[in-house]
Amino acid sequence: MESICGADCSICGFKNNCAGCKETCGSPFGGRCVAAEYIRVGGKDAFEQFKQRLICEFNALNIEGMPEIKELHCLCGSFVNLEYPLPNGDKVKMLEDKNIYLGNQVMPEFASGEEDDVCYGLVAGMNFLLVCEYRIGGASPEIVIYKRR
Repeated sequence: MESICGADCSICGFKNNCAGCKETCGSPFGGRCVAAEYIRVGGKDAFEQFKQRLICEFNALNIEGMPEIKELHCLCGSFVNLEYPLPNGDKVKMLEDKNIYLGNQVMPEFASGEEDDVCYGLVAGMNFLLVCEYRIGGASPEIVIYKRR
């Protein structure tokens, strides 16, 4: 299996459910891939510049306790699409399971190393930034910021 973005598909945990990036023209799970779409339009250098702009945008949010973001990775939507509670008790997912986004998970600067620590989850698409907090394993997620870009 070959990727468009240069990712090493041999280490991916989803490789048994993936039809391959090049083989599907950038839609390995049937959805949209931010990396493949950007590379198709502007090339790999333009994609790297796009990632750097997103990193700067995440850092400019100045979220208390969130360390400086230095890298974003391609992440399958089904892996990062958490259910967020709404005030009325309903739960909502903000992403599409079949899409591939750019994101990262970071520990807060004040983390104690205990099992009940929270993580920051960051996810970006072409037109949004999402930052959430959750416990290890994705439990008790809360949206910190959802921002159109």
